[in-house]
This record gives sequence, structure tokens and C-alpha cells, in this order.
Amino acid sequence: VQLQASGGGLVQAGGSLRLSCAANGVTISSTTVGWFRQAPGKEREFVAAIRMSNSETLHADSVKGRFTISRDNAKNMVYLQMNSLKSEDAAVYYCAAGIRVRSYGNRNAYDYWGQGTLVTVSS
Repeated sequence: VQLQASGGGLVQAGGSLRLSCAANGVTISSTTVGWFRQAPGKEREFVAAIRMSNSETLHADSVKGRFTISRDNAKNMVYLQMNSLKSEDAAVYYCAAGIRVRSYGNRNAYDYWGQGTLVTVSS
């Protein structure tokens, strides 16, 4: 099973990026896919998640209204659209997939992790 996160880069504050998560070896239509992020010196934190079977989503309060998670089951892809980026959004972003995720924000509930993609926000 392999998850590949991509789409990170350098963006000015107020700008936008779209992250992509490609899944190989697992049919993500039967999973929950989440995005987490980790800034230097900080713990990995929950950003957003989507239950692939019914598109139910959850976004962390810190990104609500600015970030949107979405999915394309046919392509086995999950996206994170990030708008109005702030300096505090800078981090390595990871996508993860879990088979039986009951608590979206619990990183221990996810079975598979991608390698991360770096988002840098300049002020």
C-alpha cells in the first residue's frame, strides 16, 4: 500500500495551493482519508478527513472555511484545496488512510501514511 502526497510548494500569504493524495494498493473508496500536518518542533495535527463511502467530511477549526477536502473515487485520489493561506499553515502535510476510523482526528486510527509534502508560506 502506498500513498503519495504532492502539490506542496512556496506560496505567499493569502495564496492558494491544492494538495493531492494518490493511493496505490488500496481502494480508498472503502476507507477514510485524512490530511495531517507537522510544523518544525510541533506535533502532527489533524487538518481534515473524508469518509470515502459517503463523502462525510470534517475540518479542523483552524482551517474551517479556508481548506476543503474532496475525493475522486474513480481516480483513487483525495485533494486538499487550501485557500487564504497563513504563515501558521506552513508545515509538512501528510495524507493517511484508515480502514476503521471512528475518530477522524486520531492519527493512530490511520493504517497507511504517505511521505509528506512541504508547504511553505511567505509573509
